[in-house]
Amino acid sequence: MSQINIADLPLNEQTRLSNLRDHKDGLLKEIHQLQNTLSRVNNELAAISVIEDPEERNKLYLIGRKKFNTNPKAGIKYLIEHRLLENDPENIAEYFISCKDLRKQSIGEYLGEKEDFNIKVMEHFIGKQNFRGQPLVPSLRQFLNSFRLPGEAQKIDRLMECFAKKYCEQNPNSFKASDGCFVLCYSIIMLNTSLHNTSVKEKITLEKFLQMHKDIEGCEDISEDLLFNLYENIRSEPFKSPDEDGNELGQAFYNPDRAGWLFKLGSGYRSWKRRWFVLNEMCLYYFESDNDKSPKGIIPLESICVRMVEDKSRPHTFEIYSNASEVIKSCKAEPKGKLVEGRHSVYRLAASTYEEMSAWTNAIQ
Repeated sequence: MSQINIADLPLNEQTRLSNLRDHKDGLLKEIHQLQNTLSRVNNELAAISVIEDPEERNKLYLIGRKKFNTNPKAGIKYLIEHRLLENDPENIAEYFISCKDLRKQSIGEYLGEKEDFNIKVMEHFIGKQNFRGQPLVPSLRQFLNSFRLPGEAQKIDRLMECFAKKYCEQNPNSFKASDGCFVLCYSIIMLNTSLHNTSVKEKITLEKFLQMHKDIEGCEDISEDLLFNLYENIRSEPFKSPDEDGNELGQAFYNPDRAGWLFKLGSGYRSWKRRWFVLNEMCLYYFESDNDKSPKGIIPLESICVRMVEDKSRPHTFEIYSNASEVIKSCKAEPKGKLVEGRHSVYRLAASTYEEMSAWTNAIQ
């Protein structure tokens, strides 16, 4: 059968075919748009269903928090993508203040970034703190305890400048301008480093500290009495980074998935010892006492299996072992507290009752 040449058709037929083609193209375009809309709606419905499941929501929230503590930018992105945080600077700032399990160092890293969004988060973060009626040094101590100051000079500049503005807004009679407050805050940090950092050999004397501020613009009205009191305050009580107050591992022990006493079979003397165990964020920690801050050992649970076993020396026994290698990737504390790599191929544990054994094995699995 020979093909029909459209050009040979009457003009009205050519027009009709052209209209049909345009109509077909329009329908295909509408179908494509509907498919995209349907896909987006399905994704939104799936996200909503995840959020409405409390157990799944807690799991995602825990993952996001852990991501933030190791990579602040990636952690915030994860929490926003899973609708656990709003893509809003004020909401993120409130999260930094309200969540007690975030590393202060990670908060400082995020606040110090120069991107516009991070700067807005920083402004809200500082704006939510109250310095009204407080002297400068206690206010600065309070501020620097809410995060860990990053090491880069530009990041410190941005944070101190924003703090100085907020402090002067809340204490309008303290300084004529926020520039003077900013300079003084920076001087206080330098003084603290000079007086209390052992690597700094030449310490700033009181005379030098007083002289430093005589010719600085914005500090003309700062009295020597105020500078003297600032110097003595910092000399007698250094600033402390918030992470210095405790072991960073301590962050993992808030709101654990499970905690309690278990018996652990020692690998050396093959004797059972009672230990306090904490399960959280895919790791199992054990301590000599439930009051200890530093663990005796850490067992990451990635690629780990658990099985119930019979042991003549103790009932309600189970084992933790690796299904990926012969040795479990764990670590333990030496007598002086240093963590070294463990060489266990299996950990044998025992509970006081069958119910406790079942609860622990289920939680670990």
